[in-house]
Amino acid sequence: MTTAFDPIVLGGTPLANRVVMAPMTRSRAYGAGAEPTELMATYYAQRAGAGLIVTEGIQPSPVGQGYPDTPGLHTPGQVRAWRTVTDAVHREGGVIFAQLMHTGRIGHPSLLPGHLVPVAPSAVAARGRVYTHEGPKEFVTPKELGEAEIAQTVADFAAAARNAVAAGFDGVEIHGANGYLIHQFLSDNANLRTDAWGGGEGRIRFAVEVVTAVAEAVGGRRVGLRISPGNPFNDITEASPGEVYGALLDRLAPLGLAYLHLLEGPDAELTGRLRKAWPGTFVLNPFTHPDATGPDALTLVEEGAADMVAYGALFLANPDLPRRLAAGGPFNTPDPATFYGGDHRGYTDYPALTA
Repeated sequence: MTTAFDPIVLGGTPLANRVVMAPMTRSRAYGAGAEPTELMATYYAQRAGAGLIVTEGIQPSPVGQGYPDTPGLHTPGQVRAWRTVTDAVHREGGVIFAQLMHTGRIGHPSLLPGHLVPVAPSAVAARGRVYTHEGPKEFVTPKELGEAEIAQTVADFAAAARNAVAAGFDGVEIHGANGYLIHQFLSDNANLRTDAWGGGEGRIRFAVEVVTAVAEAVGGRRVGLRISPGNPFNDITEASPGEVYGALLDRLAPLGLAYLHLLEGPDAELTGRLRKAWPGTFVLNPFTHPDATGPDALTLVEEGAADMVAYGALFLANPDLPRRLAAGGPFNTPDPATFYGGDHRGYTDYPALTA
């Protein structure tokens, strides 16, 4: 019987176990350059016992930033700074993928340089507010992407993937979930287009082109995709996720990607269908709302429901999480007050097991 503590080869890269550190925004890339810091290198290196680390969301271009103090991968300075992080993780024997996240309409002009404004498939504002350095602000109506701008955005993802490899990352994960730009194209309410980028089969086109371009840039074996079918986060509506994501997986299967990462919703039947439809490695961040993913999720690998299991908040508070899971605990409790922004407190000061 395969367990979560058995090794696995991911796109040609050997992993020590099947426990994944899920991507988690921490908003600690301070400074105008949106560059990772030495503290961030310490944070990720502490968690190198994961079979795979997926970083916080990294914007592939300036306009892709949706939150304060998130890091980028579109300047030489950012590439150099990320090399410090990847070197630290590799010294500890870890494997780390960069998550490329373009937030689309989720953001605010005050977070962007110059006169940039958030962009989206259609000029439809999301309901809700985003946190900025000036406090919470209502989402604005985004600029609808034109054909040339869509092509440039696809190219930005590919360029960021090449930068990730130059920075020493073992691969990249494309963020197609949680109501951000790729998910917006897949949705019913953020994508009102009637051209080739919307409606019916057109909904999946942007996701397919981004993933294809990134796979061509760095090789499919270095690329993962995260999806969250039916997830209403960030004001997303999807009437037929089974149909849309089934078609998406059919188009992506021939690319030989490293993995598919599913952020599960309450529809377990859909999870099973997508698991069967995907020919490669299947990473599952199981639906446990309102609780964080716990030790019970390890059985998903034993049952064959997933090849790897992703942990978020529990990994945040337990830098040596695979060791603790293998021992049955104990587990540190995450402090939500320190999730976003701040210093080392609630970031690099969670204790590891001493015996």
